[in-house]
Amino acid sequence: MAFTVICNKDALAEGAMGLFQVGKKSVLLVWPAGGEIKAYRGRCPHADMPLTEATFDGKTLMCTHHMWGFDCATGKCSTHLVRNALHPYEVKVEGDEIQVDVGPVKPARAPA
Repeated sequence: MAFTVICNKDALAEGAMGLFQVGKKSVLLVWPAGGEIKAYRGRCPHADMPLTEATFDGKTLMCTHHMWGFDCATGKCSTHLVRNALHPYEVKVEGDEIQVDVGPVKPARAPA
């Protein structure tokens, strides 16, 4: 496993979310109220839309493109009777660092 430092723990508060870029991959970090920090792919599994404008109420992530909700403790869709779920990444906290295993990281393309 190759863990990559995403951010310091103070960049994410309990009940909040953050979207981070790791090379070409976007990583959604959520800290459900009363739960543990979770990491998911930063795109909605319903229509592969970026979750940049998603909202999070401390429990449910809502993709604003089509109003699909996801339970952030499990990643499962909570608003529709479907099997779609957020794609999870393994996460660990070491000291003050939040680290995520996103697999092989390709560098982002340089601007043209």
